[in-house]
Amino acid sequence: MGEHKGRMLRGELYKDNDPELVAERYRAQRLCAEFNGTEPDAGERREQLLRDLLGGLGEGSWIMPRFQCDYGYLIEIGSNSFLNYDAILLDCAPIRIGDDVSIGPRAQLLTALHPMEDHEARRQRWESAAPITIGNNVWFGGGVTVCAGVTVGDDTVVGAGSVVTRDLPSKVFAAGNPARVIRGL
Repeated sequence: MGEHKGRMLRGELYKDNDPELVAERYRAQRLCAEFNGTEPDAGERREQLLRDLLGGLGEGSWIMPRFQCDYGYLIEIGSNSFLNYDAILLDCAPIRIGDDVSIGPRAQLLTALHPMEDHEARRQRWESAAPITIGNNVWFGGGVTVCAGVTVGDDTVVGAGSVVTRDLPSKVFAAGNPARVIRGL
């Protein structure tokens, strides 16, 4: 493993133009392109492509095309979970999705971070990442964005169009930008 991949996996600053990382993203892009180009009735082929791409895919889980990710192997999806059309998972850090999760269309789970205060580091293309964890039996409405470092607790519902910038506890309904807890469930 090269220096920048190791730095990325440890959550440290790294350069995404490192040749090893570029090659791994190309691999993921090829698998995503093949997945996204499958016929609607190609369920077995889609599942095989996802198993080749992802770090884990639980029994009975499925993803609708178009699906995009950076690396794939940092994504683990539990059993009986569903990602609807146009999901974007930027997995520069682990993304763990629990069992029985439903994610609406055009959702984004974004682990990448860029330096805010260090303008020169940002100019030089340094970045870091923080993991995202989605608990069991979570439901995201369409267009939900989850930012780096966020954990969403079990049995939580996030309203359509929400931007989740902070952890959400279990058994709540949250919505807004930034998402906030509206009520318990």
